[in-house]
Amino acid sequence: MNGFIHSTESFGTVDGPGVRFVVFLQGCPMRCQYCHNPDTWQMNTGSRRSAQSLIQDYERNKAFYTKGGITVTGGEALMQIYFVLELFTLAKEKGIHTCLDTSGITYRPGTSSYNEKLDALMKVTDLVMLDIKHIDPEGHKVLTGHDNAGILAFAKY
Repeated sequence: MNGFIHSTESFGTVDGPGVRFVVFLQGCPMRCQYCHNPDTWQMNTGSRRSAQSLIQDYERNKAFYTKGGITVTGGEALMQIYFVLELFTLAKEKGIHTCLDTSGITYRPGTSSYNEKLDALMKVTDLVMLDIKHIDPEGHKVLTGHDNAGILAFAKY
């Protein structure tokens, strides 16, 4: 399986604990007024990469990641949940710490097929960094173009 990758960062220090290999995925439904990656918004663009090729990139600098791991962010990481599941499954097979950086915008309570994939992803995810953009529903809509009901439900999940 291939994912749409915006870019990678070899030695990230702000996207989870330790020094990390950071994968920025392409695609995001929100339009946050303060977004520092608006070039990641468009879906189905960027470089098509396999999960295995990203693991190989990680392995090249493995010695530097002893207290870190892999972080997947975006855009919105959960827009490509199947790809993240494959990447994190491969990472866990190699003992790599996994971190998901998400706004939770894709979560819809009661959607069983999605929740099954999310449950599987959580089994191979060591850390979730949940980026709640605004706690007030109206403020969230003004800031991002979307309400925050699904995001708050994801926080409870």
